[in-house]
Amino acid sequence: MRILVYGLNYQPELTGIGKYTGEMCSWLAAHGHDVRVVTAPPYYPAWRVREDYRNAYRIQRAKGKATVYRCPLYVPAKPTGVKRMIHLISFMFSSLPVLIRQVFWQPDIVFTVEPTFFCAPVALMVAIAAGSSSWLHVQDFEVDAAFDLGLLPAEGPIHDLALSLERPITQAFSRVSSISTKMVERAQSKGVSPSQTILFPNWVNVDEIFPQPAGTRNSFRKELGLEDKIILLYSGNMGAKQGLELLAPLAEDFGPGGYDEDPRVHFIFCGDGAFRPQLEAVVAHRSNVTMLPLQPYLRLNDLLNAADIHLLPQRAGAADLVMPSKLTGMLSSGRPVVATAEPDTQVGHVVGGYTPEEACGMIVPAEDPPAIHAAIRTLVNDKELRCKLGNNARRYAVEHLGREQVLERFQRDLSELL
Repeated sequence: MRILVYGLNYQPELTGIGKYTGEMCSWLAAHGHDVRVVTAPPYYPAWRVREDYRNAYRIQRAKGKATVYRCPLYVPAKPTGVKRMIHLISFMFSSLPVLIRQVFWQPDIVFTVEPTFFCAPVALMVAIAAGSSSWLHVQDFEVDAAFDLGLLPAEGPIHDLALSLERPITQAFSRVSSISTKMVERAQSKGVSPSQTILFPNWVNVDEIFPQPAGTRNSFRKELGLEDKIILLYSGNMGAKQGLELLAPLAEDFGPGGYDEDPRVHFIFCGDGAFRPQLEAVVAHRSNVTMLPLQPYLRLNDLLNAADIHLLPQRAGAADLVMPSKLTGMLSSGRPVVATAEPDTQVGHVVGGYTPEEACGMIVPAEDPPAIHAAIRTLVNDKELRCKLGNNARRYAVEHLGREQVLERFQRDLSELL
């Protein structure tokens, strides 16, 4: 197949959408498909374009790999609602001439990723002009999240215009996929026919992210002098949707002078993003917190195995607008997860399990700090429970999230669409 992929984020970005789009395209190219990618230079999650990609269009070609067209864009140092809009629009305009040229290549499928939804109408235009099938893959419901999480005003002309455009554009695609059953249902609630929708979950390489055998010396614990600690880890993007304002109070509660002081407990916060400076400022003086930069993929398994408990905070209302991509690695590492989510959301179903015996961790309401604290205290004090939940997490990852099985199924879905 000739597959044209149009999206804002792509490898070598290490987290989120860029990681998954990059792995998908590499896999498809390795399996004999002709893949072209129109994307931006790497800038996420630091919100800073890498020095070696600045201020230029470029084409990256390599035998047996996807051909990648990089288009420049405006990246605000401190993203706000308005600046994000300018950021997205700048990519849409810079990529437009590159994308139009792909019409003459005549792709079989034009595949675009939300965010950003600004790409969707352009992708449709190119698909129609080339006589191609069109596929919209929703990693985040960007429009809903912008309003529901307060990034843009929830009422007014911007709100009304966005919703009036989103519905018909979404319905116009040959296929609309998303990464969880709840998000597929949300797409259907926007008027997309069930015959047009499909589940295309994020994945994890279960052979590269796996529980280290008992007794293995962990490099992060050794380097940080934390070999005798119970480590609570947050690793990933530090942005507006993550609910990271929950982390500093937890560290204070369990730290020196806290009301539930416990010298065994240590927090590691690892990643980058717009919220990092704010988080760093409030925990810098705490001896029970270590801040780490985003780690290279080669060290990811060691990092995830350094944890006794994974932390997955989310802001209230975000659970079925976004499905945290970091969850796949948490589960595959065989460690329990404490997530802020409601039981009837997708995160709630995965982490809490459909039955208590299937649970991979504990779920608590996002706006209930005492409940979050209580869940962590329960797991800190109960090693046997941590092992049980961690084993369930690993089993779920192997049975449902393995990279090969997800991408092989996706390849079949592409073929069926044609």
